[in-house]
Amino acid sequence: MSCAAAVRPHGLCCTAALCRPLQAAEGTSPPRDVSGRDMAARWGICSAGKISHDFTVALKSLPEEDHQIVAVAARNLKDAQEFAEKHNIPHAYGSYEEMSADPDVDVVYIGSIHTQHLRLCLLFMNAQKNVLCEKPLAMNSREVQEILACARANRVFLMEAVWTRFFPASLEIKRLLAQGELGEVKMVRAEFGAPLLGIPRAVEKELGGGALLDVGIYCLQFACMVYNGEKPESVQVTGGRLETGVDECMVVTLRYSRNRLAVCMCSNAVQLPNEAVISGTKGSIRVPAHMWSPTSLIVNGKETQYPVPEPYLPLNFLNSTGLRYEAEEVRQCLLKACNTSNNLRIQLRSKKNCSSPCEGLKESPGMSHADSLLLAELEDEARRQVGVVYHQDRQ
Repeated sequence: MSCAAAVRPHGLCCTAALCRPLQAAEGTSPPRDVSGRDMAARWGICSAGKISHDFTVALKSLPEEDHQIVAVAARNLKDAQEFAEKHNIPHAYGSYEEMSADPDVDVVYIGSIHTQHLRLCLLFMNAQKNVLCEKPLAMNSREVQEILACARANRVFLMEAVWTRFFPASLEIKRLLAQGELGEVKMVRAEFGAPLLGIPRAVEKELGGGALLDVGIYCLQFACMVYNGEKPESVQVTGGRLETGVDECMVVTLRYSRNRLAVCMCSNAVQLPNEAVISGTKGSIRVPAHMWSPTSLIVNGKETQYPVPEPYLPLNFLNSTGLRYEAEEVRQCLLKACNTSNNLRIQLRSKKNCSSPCEGLKESPGMSHADSLLLAELEDEARRQVGVVYHQDRQ
């Protein structure tokens, strides 16, 4: 498979992708190398498709001293070169293998179709690159376990790009839950449906189609986030399949201890309200309209807005400048890895030069490896009950 290399937005050797928060704490300054220059996480973009475009636009809404896009790779050089020209990225590669060998790339954003995630994650992590991989991380839990094992073996940072979790509105939800503002949460409801039957990747089994892995994953991850990664006691699923063998719709009911429930609904045939509601013994939170990219919350009847920045180029998907939040999360995790070092870039470049204080974060607390594995296991069980089987499940 050929690829192309170019510099673009949206990283591990020694988990050092230099970072400081979007708003630095009072009295702090951004990390600098020994020459005193600000340092940035240097991104490589894997795939020149629609979501990679949006991620690149989002990355460029962040300070250049924090994030730089240095390369892009695609399956053919022409696509990579066109992408690089559009986004002013220095290097374009006609194969993913070429970009994996680029020493200037700290972290790779994988925006390819998810049937390719396993192969590409292994390629870049074996090349000592940090990885932010689009959701779903893989086609099933077996593939996810293989990816996680590779990340551990190479001691690189890896995160599934569940961007929803890093929106300011999502962070506020987690804060309210942690402080007990809703009392005990007893019910979670989340839904995501849109008319996608005319889109091949949404309906073709060979492309990893199906409502669950495309849109339903947002509902499942929301329930998992609210219940703080707890494994449900039971999973009950009903749904329907298309003639292609993938799921058109599903209703997934998760039952937790103490009579706590989550109900997740998804469809790639019809438009749903696309809301999420958390109900507790002392109050409720409603995420209106587009729960996967939340820009407002209604807490006990009071609404608060959390707008995303305006893009510098047209986007393919709603609120995609919100992808900036997961990119900064990656940078923050990598920065924490080497925040005691005076020469982060050198240590990032050579693992053998890394001392223990620089070993740092290999995963995000906000979307951990355990979170990704639980999500994949729930997806596997939901597909099993509806009878959706991909060829990756037979391997």
